[in-house]
Amino acid sequence: MFNRNRYILSITVFAAILLLGGCSSKSTSYKDTKFTSAARHKSTMKCYTVLGRTYQPTYVEVGQTMEGISSWYGPNFHGKLTSNGERYNMYKKTAAHKTWPMDTMVRVTNLQNGRSTVVRINDRGPFVKGRIIDCSYAAGKALGLDKMGIAKVRLEVVGFAGKVQSAQNIALQKATRTQERRVLNDFGIQLGAFRYYAGAKATQREYAQLFGQQKKYRVVIKRSEDAEGKKLYRVWLMGFVSEAAARDFRACQGLSGPIVRN
Repeated sequence: MFNRNRYILSITVFAAILLLGGCSSKSTSYKDTKFTSAARHKSTMKCYTVLGRTYQPTYVEVGQTMEGISSWYGPNFHGKLTSNGERYNMYKKTAAHKTWPMDTMVRVTNLQNGRSTVVRINDRGPFVKGRIIDCSYAAGKALGLDKMGIAKVRLEVVGFAGKVQSAQNIALQKATRTQERRVLNDFGIQLGAFRYYAGAKATQREYAQLFGQQKKYRVVIKRSEDAEGKKLYRVWLMGFVSEAAARDFRACQGLSGPIVRN
């Protein structure tokens, strides 16, 4: 089960994210739901701060992967509310992730014993350095985490809202670059506007280094004309699902450019 230090840290963390509807609060009138409501989904994609660190949730696509350490949580949180408004059920295969969207279906593979299982993200966390996912008791048991405690794992997005795609279908989508994404509209933030292409290109490279590692965002140059008909090169950070998401990211990152739409 949990050691003393992890239990104390978990209590501190979940108290800090009470406004996110995390596992720290109980409800006697709440009715379980199968998937995240639209309103709750929107709220869980806003940036948030826990233990002095700010996290910016991002949208993902089928086939996207991540590697790191997985832990698990069980009896101490059973029946409490998760970040998406559901009650945590330690006997269902769910998980907490700091930035991936609610209801993302993720195949978790234990790289130390080869065991794997599919979980649905319905919570935020874990807020322990080096850990990328916190599995429910049922998922952790399937992976062998109930005996190991923590393990090196590989995560792969395999679907959304209960629908899991086959390995063959995912491979085909990746080969043809047609992966399903949780992005409905392409909003962005203007990072700068330049008379000369060289200035725009330098700005594009600068911000690509800052945000390019997150596959959901791309820095592009848009050629246009000003009111006098002169060339103007605008640099945009694109890939946001809504104007609100772009505005929230802008505030979190200290940017000041206008919100744009492709």
